[in-house]
Amino acid sequence: MTVDFDLDSWMRVRLDRVERALEAWITADAPQGVDHGAPAALVEAMRYAVLDGGKRLRPLLVLAAHEAVAELGHGCDAAALRAACAVELIHAYSLVHDDMPCMDNDVLRRGKPTVHVQFGEASALLAGDALQALAFEFLTPLDGSVSCEVQARLCGLLARAAGSSGMAGGQAIDLASVGLPLTENQLREMHQLKTGALLQGSVVMGAECAQPTAKVLSALEAYGAAIGLAFQVVDDILDVTADSATLGKTAGKDADNDKPTYVSLMGLQASRDYALSLYTQALDALDASGLPDTAALRALAGMVVHRAH
Repeated sequence: MTVDFDLDSWMRVRLDRVERALEAWITADAPQGVDHGAPAALVEAMRYAVLDGGKRLRPLLVLAAHEAVAELGHGCDAAALRAACAVELIHAYSLVHDDMPCMDNDVLRRGKPTVHVQFGEASALLAGDALQALAFEFLTPLDGSVSCEVQARLCGLLARAAGSSGMAGGQAIDLASVGLPLTENQLREMHQLKTGALLQGSVVMGAECAQPTAKVLSALEAYGAAIGLAFQVVDDILDVTADSATLGKTAGKDADNDKPTYVSLMGLQASRDYALSLYTQALDALDASGLPDTAALRALAGMVVHRAH
């Protein structure tokens, strides 16, 4: 990590951009000039799910990857901001649905009652559906600010990261694995889909907004895969070492539900060691990219891993 890089200052500026965009775009008025708006109660639930909470790691990864590649001379700030907001909407919708009684049945998220507790199950289901659709609307502006080619690439990347071969597929495996012993390979595959796919997709989407070379794209894919898995390993560690107030969600939930985790499989110290090895893999991938400035990406990887140390 670059010694003089100020991650807090870097994040403060980017988070402000993302928050202002989300605040402006998640409204009862359709953002593309369509002549009908969304029901106010539905929008209220959508805004509750997205605004004023969360680490915004995925948007930060989009923007950091875009900036790193844009140093080479290309880049579309409008596309990167829209991609950053879109991945956060997909993440938020997944949390809304995951917390519902038919899945994890949780009552606390981001330090406040979950959406189905606050608004009811039907409204939570619809809010999640609407957030997923709105994410793709963000990626397809009609104002000419993002080329059709970039729009298509971003939509494809996000769909694959979120769908049956990504996040949704991983959640399906997770639900089917409750109470079952998994091998390390099986656990890795589950988390690469459930958590890692969208984190890796965030990095790749940011890069795609700046026309990366094949070498750069391959390196950033490896970086995204490493931190995507590291994030879940650290989450498993924190589930047994942190309290609910610190996490902003119910601590110990995985153990209570007899879910397989890295800690239950490998033990606490081995899990911490594994997270550090994934961090090293991420930094090695950035070195291999040849990009002139990867300080933000390095610092974000450190932030992910060192939560548990």
